[in-house]
Amino acid sequence: MFGKVSAPHKLIRLISSATHAVPKLADVLIVGGGPAGLTLAAAIKSSPKLNQLSTVLVDASDLKGKVASFYNSPPDNYTNRVISLTPPSRRFLEERAGVSLMNDRIQVYDGLYVTEGCSDATLDMEKDSMACMIEILNVQSSLLKRLDQLSPDPNTFKIIDNTKVSGIELNDPYDAKSWPLVTLDNGEVYKTRLLVGADGFNSPVRKFSRIPSRGWSYNAFGVVATMKLEYPPYKIRGWQRFLPTGPIAHLPLPGENATLVWSCTERLSKLLTSITPEQFTALINAAFVLEDADMKFYYKQLEDKTISTKELSEDINFRIEQVFSSSEDENMIDEKYPPKVQGILPDTRARFPLKLSHADTYCSERIALVGDAAHTTHPLAGQGLNMGQGDVEALVDALEIAVSRGSDIGSLLSLQSFWADRYPINNLLLGMVDKLNKIYGTDYAPIVALRSFGINVINNVPPLKNLIRDTLGESGR
Repeated sequence: MFGKVSAPHKLIRLISSATHAVPKLADVLIVGGGPAGLTLAAAIKSSPKLNQLSTVLVDASDLKGKVASFYNSPPDNYTNRVISLTPPSRRFLEERAGVSLMNDRIQVYDGLYVTEGCSDATLDMEKDSMACMIEILNVQSSLLKRLDQLSPDPNTFKIIDNTKVSGIELNDPYDAKSWPLVTLDNGEVYKTRLLVGADGFNSPVRKFSRIPSRGWSYNAFGVVATMKLEYPPYKIRGWQRFLPTGPIAHLPLPGENATLVWSCTERLSKLLTSITPEQFTALINAAFVLEDADMKFYYKQLEDKTISTKELSEDINFRIEQVFSSSEDENMIDEKYPPKVQGILPDTRARFPLKLSHADTYCSERIALVGDAAHTTHPLAGQGLNMGQGDVEALVDALEIAVSRGSDIGSLLSLQSFWADRYPINNLLLGMVDKLNKIYGTDYAPIVALRSFGINVINNVPPLKNLIRDTLGESGR
């Protein structure tokens, strides 16, 4: 009668024990330790109105170890997860979150030079300090450093890393306004007034909230790499070229370093990540100068393995020199083309799928979504992280107003101003980037002619060009 308990019964007892664990209380529980989640935590702890809120941040990665150590012991080379940070986003980080970024690893740039792979249309957007290129690890480790410097009371702030969320439920299943119960895979359970999803595209918090998210896959991939240049750029700016297979961007890092984002078809992304570093380097240089027919020829030769690395490099260099020598003004070559890539750093080549998504709303009772949990976009305009920073700033504003009025920070009434502020701005940027990607995703001659005409008109009408430039440079807020 009192024999051994079978394995299924043991499992039931474990589940029951976790379910009935005494929950710990938190005012704000943030799921996700990326830039958005850490910025929110730092902004709350830096705010005189919010710093007494009991705040917990949960993330599956090694934040306090591997990520935090980047600040004091960064690698000699630059990592491949690099983003464009606009001035409003940087101001929010530095002024309201109180962060001291690693400035020696940041590169400010003064505009973008955009070209078309199927015509001679160009768009030259010059602006001093338009934005800066910064490694994501720089942002994350600087935020962790700030939180450490604040030395918040452990009773009011806690980071739980190397830990996943294993379940979310309402404290009272029959009351949608009751506090969420968040169970972690370390056995802890938290009962929180406000649950914030900063947990990416596959957000468990969004799934729990049942907020619909709509969008689609582009059936394309982004290929990234960190590049070494033969010499620093003549002008410190970004270069982007729209190819029929997708846009390629060459963006500056300090010194003779640069970062690459090459958006392309799945088939081409597999090729670009499988060929040798020398072949990949040659293709990067070719992509900014040669015609689409040339690029297709090289792709075919590499897929069929009918061309050696030496033959590829020699042929590309010969054709590039032909283009340069036929230029009407050889002094403008450094204006029109990025510096030649000498090579790519080891282990920096990678690819990731491209998609668009947008949640119907960013909040419900006791739930708020920020960053990729609320929206994802094509990287061609470099707006993903900046949109997330804008979300965090608007959420902090809403929480400060709620606290000032003595309102419940988790109520939908307190959160609505946050999503009302951010949704129209993000929806506009998402739509603009999506349409731009579709317009440039074809080599159909009539479309090429129309878009080339449009770009040339924009380039020669300063007010219109400046509007687009400022939209990109001031996004985030």
